[in-house]
Amino acid sequence: MIFERSLQRELAYTAGAVFMVLLTLVLTTMMIRIVGFAASGEIDPRDVLVLIGLTVIGYLAIMLVATLFVSILFVLTRWYRDSEMVVWLASGVSLTQFIKPVGVFATPIIILIMFFVFVGWPWSNQQNKLIRARFQQRDEVSLLAPGQFRESAVSHRVFFIEKMTPDQARVENVFVTSTEGGKVNVVVSKTGHTETHKNGDRFVVLENGRRYDGEPGHPDFRIMEFERYGVKIQSQPVVSTPSTTGTSTLDLIRDPTRDNLAELAWRIGLPLIAINLMLLAIPLAHQNPRRGRTINLVMAVLIYLTYSNLLNVIQSWIEQGKMSFVVGLIGLHIVVAAVVVFIFWMRVRNRPLFTWAMFRRSSQGA
Repeated sequence: MIFERSLQRELAYTAGAVFMVLLTLVLTTMMIRIVGFAASGEIDPRDVLVLIGLTVIGYLAIMLVATLFVSILFVLTRWYRDSEMVVWLASGVSLTQFIKPVGVFATPIIILIMFFVFVGWPWSNQQNKLIRARFQQRDEVSLLAPGQFRESAVSHRVFFIEKMTPDQARVENVFVTSTEGGKVNVVVSKTGHTETHKNGDRFVVLENGRRYDGEPGHPDFRIMEFERYGVKIQSQPVVSTPSTTGTSTLDLIRDPTRDNLAELAWRIGLPLIAINLMLLAIPLAHQNPRRGRTINLVMAVLIYLTYSNLLNVIQSWIEQGKMSFVVGLIGLHIVVAAVVVFIFWMRVRNRPLFTWAMFRRSSQGA
């Protein structure tokens, strides 16, 4: 039908615009956050762009859910506001007939949501974790930068070098200070290089320098000159935190622990949220042209936030054993589906969801 093609075409244009806005917001937020991590030394600055890309891939499913709901609501609200919906309804098109064209438009988006939540979400989180773990395992030499003081993350050492070769094999004009047992050790040398022993230990071998040992506040400092002085390179231990976000969906099914089932319920719940919100947007878009235009958008934001937060609460309850997996998986979505059917029934019968008479009766009863 004509109205189906017109609706799908307008939905596609609106969805593209909404998705680009959401993508810009997520990119900006993630860029500020990840650049802050790089500035504080939590991640490698060279991995900033990769981490931003991985984070965006992880959040694509959530962005697509919001895109689907908002685009349907925007288009149908505009049709009500411009009286286009009145023309279609007067032509014999019922509100339930909008389900088919909206469903055809939403099907590829829901498939993408399933792909990104079942595949993209765990893959991006796993890669994110691997990149952070690789940076966590860096040794002290990798922290060095010419002309900058750098503090070791695994020992009480501060390094300064004036020059370094690109392969970090040789350095010039080195300054190293460390604190051990209340005593301060200061080592300075003209040149140095790295060596790897047979057992795998790595050392920075300083050449033609001096070492100063002593306790602050006491004059008895020892001064030693050396031709070769080895400083062992230490690596930061990896701190592993258990997380199910990077576990593949098949592994979650194979190992049905409470944490894994909770994560699985959240992943399955996201496409179900998309389907329920897709159907809810059709009757929710009803608008009186003589009233405000923002009420539907406010209601949409509240409904989306409430629905997604309830899904997170159910995930937490499953983790804690307060709710079974089956009840948590289908309970919330069945309740929302029943609400969608009720709102459809009210709109088909041309009944308002709320009237001032209801509020007056409730206030008089109180």
